[in-house]
Amino acid sequence: MEARFFRFLKLVGVGFKARTEREGRELFLKVGFSHEVQFTAPPAVRVYCFKPNLICCIGIDKQRVHSFAGAVRTSKPPEVYKGKGILYIEEVIKIKPGKRDRQKRGK
Repeated sequence: MEARFFRFLKLVGVGFKARTEREGRELFLKVGFSHEVQFTAPPAVRVYCFKPNLICCIGIDKQRVHSFAGAVRTSKPPEVYKGKGILYIEEVIKIKPGKRDRQKRGK
C-alpha cells in the first residue's frame, strides 16, 4: 500500500478558473492576468480540478506535493483587503479594514 499525500487549493475571485490537461500533468490558471499561467507538475505529483475553482495536488512524496502547491499559490497569493487569490482549503484570511473604515472608527 502506498501512502498518498494531497493538498487542496481554492481559487477565490470573480473569473478565477483552473483546468488540467495531459492526465494531470499540466495546470492552467486564469487568475486575472492578461494570459493563462501554466504549471507543469513534477514526476511524482498529479493535479486534478474537481470544480473550476478547486484544485487538488496528489502524490506519493509529501515534500513535492506541498512545494508544488506552494508554487501554484505564489502565482496569486491571497490579498488581505478583499480576500481574493489562491488559498489553501483550510486557510482563513483575516480581512483588514480599509482606509475609509479606519477613519470611521476614529471619529
